[in-house]
Amino acid sequence: MVSFSHRDPGTAEGVWAAAFRAQALPDLRQDADHVIVVAAHPDDETLGAAGLMSLAARRGARVTVLVATDGEGSHPESPSHAPAELAALRRREATAAMGHLHSSIELRFLGIPDGGTDGHRDEIATALRAVLMDAGSRLVVSPWQGDGHRDHRVVGEVAAEVCRDLGIPWRGYPIWLWHWGSAEDVPWGDLEVVRLDAAAVDAKRVATRHHRSQIAALSPAPGDEVMLHDGMQAHFDRAFEVFVRPAEEPESLGEGFFEEFYGRNGDDPWGFESRWYELRKRAVTMASLPRARYASALELGCSTGVLTELLAERCDAVHAVDIATAPLAIAKERIGERTGVGFERLALPGEWPSGTFDLVVLSEVGYYWSSVDLTVAVERMHRALTPDGHLIACHWRHPVAEYPQTGDDVHAVFRSSSRLVRIVAHEEEDFVLEVYGLDHARSVAAETGLIA
Repeated sequence: MVSFSHRDPGTAEGVWAAAFRAQALPDLRQDADHVIVVAAHPDDETLGAAGLMSLAARRGARVTVLVATDGEGSHPESPSHAPAELAALRRREATAAMGHLHSSIELRFLGIPDGGTDGHRDEIATALRAVLMDAGSRLVVSPWQGDGHRDHRVVGEVAAEVCRDLGIPWRGYPIWLWHWGSAEDVPWGDLEVVRLDAAAVDAKRVATRHHRSQIAALSPAPGDEVMLHDGMQAHFDRAFEVFVRPAEEPESLGEGFFEEFYGRNGDDPWGFESRWYELRKRAVTMASLPRARYASALELGCSTGVLTELLAERCDAVHAVDIATAPLAIAKERIGERTGVGFERLALPGEWPSGTFDLVVLSEVGYYWSSVDLTVAVERMHRALTPDGHLIACHWRHPVAEYPQTGDDVHAVFRSSSRLVRIVAHEEEDFVLEVYGLDHARSVAAETGLIA
């Protein structure tokens, strides 16, 4: 994530004006029957898309706004407003702002804790899916995933996942990019604009001024300072709004890729059994497990079962999953009649095994997924862990042309999760291995009583 402070002067609007003059940006198509604006905090929807909403409502389109959090964390050191008071105030401000834009705009608050969107992805997705069930053409706009704010990224990821799944077009709107960024940070080739007439510009400016808790100080006391200073506000007085079109990204590799790969390259296509690199890496993997023994393990992408066999020696039960039938057949033959080991063919992460486990193993799999599928998978791994469970992830670091991600991409997503605690890190030029636990996860020495 980008590191910035709202107190910084930020990039002047004049700099952005010059940058935009040098670009010829296409218009965002505005003929949807229903425009859905998703916001992480009250005021995001106004700053990012008030003009779009004003134009849509005026032409008779339905407009719905979903606000994930109440923004009660905007002034964590406020001496004058408790979080609950600030949440109520910000709801009133958003309601007034939307009422000014157009009386027909539907506003829904989800009440998710400010800063806690990562733990409520399903709740956001469920609310958005419910809104998208109506007929007619729809357009979803949500915070841009590259905006530099964790809640903005999470809400944008959830919206993208839902829209991609339902086949509904969506766009991202930047907020903080205009503060911390420069022209080099903008994906110019993916931008579209909504050009605002004078009435829409005026409506947005008035709506923005309804968010008094953000554009003015709550009080003269320290901790009650203005969140959006005049320089920041200037970015949203433009006669146009900017939206980021989703970049074309590789899709997750499917069953066909792997069935064809095994069919073409035989029973050991990666050299799991013959290469010293693979033998050594498995030894490092097993040595990195924080406990001598586990009750139940979930192995995601077991391939031919070489690692499965080692896990079975350290676990009472192992549930091994793979997308393709060819490697599963080899794995089953390798394990034979050994009790406590079961196999299942699933297309992860859309299909997912039931139950919880005190060990989840993801070895050389994550880079086969698209960024959206990887995000979904990390969330489902988190849910699959028992409270004291461990997640071990190990991946090749060198890029492979056919793979949507690199190993470093995969581990960056794990590291960005606010709900996973890293307790082991091993990095070489060729592979990276990490072990994570949930809140209060402890090191091996702490867990075994060597240190307090």
